[in-house]
Amino acid sequence: MAISIKSKEAIELMRQAGRAASAAREAAGAAVAVGVTTAEIDAVVRDTLKQYDAEPSFLNHHGYPAAVCVSINEEVIHGIPSKKRVIRAGDLVKIDVGARIHGYNGDTAMTVFAGEIPESVQKLVDVTRQSFFEGLQCCVPGKRISDISRAVQTYAEANGFSVVRAFTGHGIGTGLWEDPSVPNYVEKRGGSDYSNPRLVSGMTICIEPMLNMGTHSVKTLGDKWTVVTIDKKLSAHYEHTVLITNGEPELLTK
Repeated sequence: MAISIKSKEAIELMRQAGRAASAAREAAGAAVAVGVTTAEIDAVVRDTLKQYDAEPSFLNHHGYPAAVCVSINEEVIHGIPSKKRVIRAGDLVKIDVGARIHGYNGDTAMTVFAGEIPESVQKLVDVTRQSFFEGLQCCVPGKRISDISRAVQTYAEANGFSVVRAFTGHGIGTGLWEDPSVPNYVEKRGGSDYSNPRLVSGMTICIEPMLNMGTHSVKTLGDKWTVVTIDKKLSAHYEHTVLITNGEPELLTK
């Protein structure tokens, strides 16, 4: 495992990319409404990133065809925007955005909804968001990745939700996905293939809880991108790019 420790210059570029990604995330979230297509959300993201002189990190990444992932209801992540997919009242909409400036990336996600949702679904959204901040408390030098994972998992499961295991958070920098992997659960496996590095100042990671109302099991649809819950129950997603410092962690996509 080769974990990249960022220079001051690299961190400043990641701040710029993070600002662009967060602006696009907020603009996309504000555009979510009944009757809007997910393709229109993609257009909002592209336009916002242009205003920041940023490129969409996701576009053409391993062949992904859009600038944003828009995943609805039981779709967990990687939903492809479409002119045919219309947001309906009560839909739970996950917005996941990446921005790149001078080769450095920022990555962020949130869950919003159209119209009104039941209290139980609002709890899913709130717990997913808060589970991120539970993990963030562990983002100090000397702690391990597993400390973040345990904090996310403990809070999520204490509130009655399951944690997706098939996909994780990750390191980020010039690569959209870099080492280390940042699971949202504690891996219970040993041997030389298990890595649990300590956090050090200059590391940049993405913590991204993905919580489900039912089972943690997921599958990928025939489009080879969209990931859905096996039981078709709702899922929520929340993510920021985090810089480890000698003091408090910095949210580069705040």
